[in-house]
Amino acid sequence: MDAQRFYGRKEHDQAVRLIPSDSEDSELEESDSEEEWTPKSEDEVSQEAVPRLPRWRTPHSANITDYPEWQASLPKSDHINSPYKYFKMFFSEDILEVVLEQSNLYAIQCDTNKPLNLTKKELEQFMGTAVYMSLFGLPGTRMFWNKATRVSQVADTMALNRWEFIKKSLHFNNNEVRQRENIDPLHKIRPLVTHLTSKLQTIPMIEKLAVDEQMVPFKGRNRLKQYLPAKPKKWGYKIFILAGSDGVPHNFEIYTGRVVQPPELPDVGASGNVVLRLAQPIPRQQNYKVFFDNWFTSVPLILTLAHQGIHCTGTVRSNRLPGVNLMCDVELKRTGRGSFEQKIAMVGETTLHAVKWYDNRSVSLLSNYIGAHPVTDVDRWDGKQKKIIKVPCPAVVREYNKNMGGVDLLDSLIALYRNKIRSKKWYHRLMFHFIDMTIVTAWLLYKRDCSSTGMRKEEQMRRRGPTTPIPVPDVRLDATAHWMVMDEKKGRCKVPRCKGTPKAKCQKCDAHLCFTSTSNCFMRFHTE
Repeated sequence: MDAQRFYGRKEHDQAVRLIPSDSEDSELEESDSEEEWTPKSEDEVSQEAVPRLPRWRTPHSANITDYPEWQASLPKSDHINSPYKYFKMFFSEDILEVVLEQSNLYAIQCDTNKPLNLTKKELEQFMGTAVYMSLFGLPGTRMFWNKATRVSQVADTMALNRWEFIKKSLHFNNNEVRQRENIDPLHKIRPLVTHLTSKLQTIPMIEKLAVDEQMVPFKGRNRLKQYLPAKPKKWGYKIFILAGSDGVPHNFEIYTGRVVQPPELPDVGASGNVVLRLAQPIPRQQNYKVFFDNWFTSVPLILTLAHQGIHCTGTVRSNRLPGVNLMCDVELKRTGRGSFEQKIAMVGETTLHAVKWYDNRSVSLLSNYIGAHPVTDVDRWDGKQKKIIKVPCPAVVREYNKNMGGVDLLDSLIALYRNKIRSKKWYHRLMFHFIDMTIVTAWLLYKRDCSSTGMRKEEQMRRRGPTTPIPVPDVRLDATAHWMVMDEKKGRCKVPRCKGTPKAKCQKCDAHLCFTSTSNCFMRFHTE
C-alpha cells in the first residue's frame, strides 16, 4: 500500500524524505543518492589544512603500522553512584524547573480557566509512572487504572484524570516566542535537547567511539519523520549519536534536514559534517579512535579528523575513493574467501589505508591509522563443506567489527523496555525516548564504576528483569502430567546454575529445561 495514501497528506505537510541507506549492512550496498566528492580548485585547496588529491599506491611489503597509544585515561571512581543518582544528573533541578514553568504557562495559554498548577513532586511522579509503564505490555495507558488490569504502583500514585492532564500540558518552550522570531524545527524541545547534550558531553570518554544513526519509532504526522526501509522500526525520528564502544552516549543530533555548518568547522559534505559536529567534544591530539559506516566516510573527512589528532576508521563506498583502483568483486571471489587488497597514500603526515576484503561479499574500509596487517584468522561457516573454516581477516576489519557497535548496544538496551506511551504531540515521543536513553546511560555508567572499583558481579545490581515464575514444589514434584514439548524459541534453563538455553520445556510447569545426553535438567527439575 502506498504510504501517502495510508497516512494521508496535507498541503503544508511535506512528504517523508527517504534517507539513502543506513548503518545495518550498508557497507554491502552502493547508493548514488549521496553526492560524489569532486576536486576543488587550487585556491580552495591552499586555504585548507589538507590536500584533496591523494596519490594511491600498492605497498611492496606487509608493513605493520605502529598502533597509536591512547594518551588519556578514565578517571578512577572513589565511590559508586547509584543509577538513580546518574539519572538525576541528567534530569537535574534546573531542567525540571523549566518543564514546570513552561507546562503551567502552556496550560494557561490553552485555557485560562483550567490552570495546571504542576508541582515538582507531581512532575517526578508523572515521570516515575511513565517509566514503570514501560515494564508492562498494556496497549493503552488507561488500562493501568482499569479495574480488570489495574496496576497499583501506577494507579495509587496519581489519579487518571490528573495524569492525563499533565501529559496533555507537558511543554518545554514558549510557543509565542516561536511565532514571533524562531524558525527552529525543534523549538518545542530545544531546552531539553540543549540540556541533555551539555550533560552528555561532560561524561568521560573511553578510547573507542562510534558515530551511527538511531531510530525513534513514530508514525504520527510530522515533517521530521523519516522512512528507512532497512531498519526494524522503519518510521520515526532519526538521531545521529556519538557513543563509546560500551554504549555510553556523548553527543547527539536530531535530523531536521539541511543544516548550516558552523563557521569554525570545515565543510566536508553533508554526511561528513555530521561527524565533525558530533566529534567536537572529543579531546584533540590524544589518539581517540572514531568509527562510522559508509554513509559518513570520505577522504576529506578522514583527513580533517587526522589533522585534529583523531584517528578514525569506516567502511567506504567505491565512488568516494577517487583515484583508487581496487580489484573487482569477481577477481577477489576467484582468489578465494578471505582475499583482500590494500592501497596506501601519504597526504602530508597522514597515511591513508584503503582495504577491500572479500568474505561472503566484499567490503571496503578506509582508515588513517591501521591497515591490513597483521592478518589474523576468523571462524566462518562454510555452507558447501558444512563445517567451520578459518578465513584470513585484515587488521582494519577486525578493529572495525570490534568497536563499531556502541550505538547498536545502546539501541538494544533501550528496546528492552521502551516507553510506548502514545500522544498526539510529536515532541512527546522524543521526550519519552530521552528518558529511556538517560536511564540506560545511568545504568551503563553505574556498571563502569563497578568495573573501575573492582566490585564483584555478585555485589552489583542485577540488570535481568522478572523471569518466568517457577511452580511451587507441590506442583513441580507431583510426578503427574509433566509432558515435554518443544517451544519455537529458546529459553533460559530454570535449573539453578545451568546456563543452557534449550527449546525443550515442560508443558505443565511452562519452564524451559535442558534434555541432552550430557545434561538432563528435566529430570532434576521434577525430582529434586
